[in-house]
Amino acid sequence: MSTRPLRTLALLLNVVAPFGTLTAQAAKPATTAATAARDLSGTWDFAVVTENGTGTPTVVLKQEGTKVSGTYESGRMGVRTLKGTIAGDSIAFALEGGESPVTLVFRGAIRSANDLSGVVEFVGMGGGATFTGTRRRAP
Repeated sequence: MSTRPLRTLALLLNVVAPFGTLTAQAAKPATTAATAARDLSGTWDFAVVTENGTGTPTVVLKQEGTKVSGTYESGRMGVRTLKGTIAGDSIAFALEGGESPVTLVFRGAIRSANDLSGVVEFVGMGGGATFTGTRRRAP
């Protein structure tokens, strides 16, 4: 059995692999810079519109790079923790914990540094809603 195909593969990997690494590293700073330029950390007033009416929860976001965490507080659900991600002009997060078997999953667009909008999926119950979020101005 010849070892030539294995040597050819090894040579190919040594030539191509470094270019793939450089390409991935070159693209990463642009994404990080864009994300850092638009830090969504802060207190947000949300409006969640369902077929049964509108809820007005308070959402506190803490952004670290492309990860987001924080709290969601409403009269109906109490205080719940949230975790999610930011990718480009999109945000997605889910509520965790609580006694409700329903998980709320938010997926939306970052319209500006102070405005969000999107949809909410009620996992475990069916149905959904739309939402908007406006960042509170610092006092």
